[in-house]
Amino acid sequence: MASDNVDLPDLSHDGAAGAALLDSDSVADAAPKHSAADLEAVFDVPVTVSAVLGKSAMEVSQLLKLARGTIVELDRKVGEAIDIYVNDRLVARGEVVLVEDRLGITMTEIIKAGSGS
Repeated sequence: MASDNVDLPDLSHDGAAGAALLDSDSVADAAPKHSAADLEAVFDVPVTVSAVLGKSAMEVSQLLKLARGTIVELDRKVGEAIDIYVNDRLVARGEVVLVEDRLGITMTEIIKAGSGS
């Protein structure tokens, strides 16, 4: 197996250098800057977007009794934000809007990775 040699800074004598490496602002400044052009390779990748108005749990026997006109109570209140998923991952919350004769969504909150749900 080949050995990969990586040059690491010597932090044993210079406490300031170690602190600079741990400083989050220094790390952000060192990160490469990206633009929308960097994402061109994925622009044509299809994704599934879902807007979830609410959820309800029921037994199979209740499910089989559903008929036209049956009201299913959801876990959300009127006016409460809906969840917006992209490929089954929560990415935003929003509100339902009417666009001419169709329903649409206005995003009111973007969910950052590692939060929400």
